[in-house]
Amino acid sequence: MSGLVAGLGGAMLLLVVLWDAFETVILPRRISRRFRLARFFYRVTWGPWRAAAPLFGPRRREAFLAVYGPLSLLMLLGLWATGIVLAFGMLQWSAGSALSMVAGNPGFPSDLYMSGTTFFTLGLGDVVPRTTLAKLLTVVESGTGFSFLAIVIGYLPVTYQAFSRREGPISLLDARAGSPPTAGELLWRYRSDRSGERLGELLREWERWAADVLESHLSYPPLAYFRSQHSNQSWLAALTTILDASALVIVGHEGEHWCVKQAELTFAMARHAMVDLAQVFNTPPGAKTAERLTPDQLERLRSRLAGGGRELRGGSDFLARLNELRSMYETLAVALADRFAVALPPWVQETARPDNWQTSPWERPRTSAFYKARGDEDHF
Repeated sequence: MSGLVAGLGGAMLLLVVLWDAFETVILPRRISRRFRLARFFYRVTWGPWRAAAPLFGPRRREAFLAVYGPLSLLMLLGLWATGIVLAFGMLQWSAGSALSMVAGNPGFPSDLYMSGTTFFTLGLGDVVPRTTLAKLLTVVESGTGFSFLAIVIGYLPVTYQAFSRREGPISLLDARAGSPPTAGELLWRYRSDRSGERLGELLREWERWAADVLESHLSYPPLAYFRSQHSNQSWLAALTTILDASALVIVGHEGEHWCVKQAELTFAMARHAMVDLAQVFNTPPGAKTAERLTPDQLERLRSRLAGGGRELRGGSDFLARLNELRSMYETLAVALADRFAVALPPWVQETARPDNWQTSPWERPRTSAFYKARGDEDHF
């Protein structure tokens, strides 16, 4: 009876692990399930890891959090491998531990050892199967181990390619929207674009970026835990900044028809990504803990843009329309920021600070001649 229970348990464990690996690595679409091993793994491990981060200083805290993404991916692969080895060990034991051994006696430890050497294709020969069923299980596990290794070899490069595609535009946003990026800074630095053509082209590029982030992070959810190179940058901050900027263009620049239309398309795609990612990571919207755009901040934003020749449209419905757009994504952004322990960008910079590209560990930040030539030196 115990052998039958072990066999059923081993078969169920094997199916759970293989199906979870198939959904996570191979199947390129979102799956809605009550239970997934990978989802359970991230819930169990990310909480304690995030809780331990405040024990470090500000710089080491970010480095500590950045380790989790790549490390969790390796740990998840190890969890799958351990589950497969354990499952085949249980199946061998339920088949009667039909092993011939150079030394020792057959038993569950020997079955686990046999399963491990077979899965990793070691072929040591000190333990060999005797019966037809034991030999069949050995051949099946050997093929499973070989396939698992091939999947790992193919999975890791694809994951890091998707990470690189995500991070490239985020780095480019540094000189276009500041560090951290803000919607106010983005519109300010494009203030000379009277026609809205260059701003519209930028928003078009970010529409494609949002679509790529949506697809890659739904197919490979561990990517969301991979953090950017700089502590004041993140995929969530970039996505929120683009939503903020698109909302401002939609309600504040009705005269620039082409730019406004592109802003609507970009807002739709970015909001789609925000909603689906919040659903995948089980982060429903909650009450906002802090107002991201106070009346004083909005007035300062208006004044700054007006000083650069880019005035926001007035009217009694401006604030109502802006708040309506904000309500479509801000609570989701707050929930995701809390989930991944990242800071959301402000709408307007509170204090002047240099961009990441202007800083260096060997010298003090200084105003660039490039920005002086454009008349942007007051930014610093």
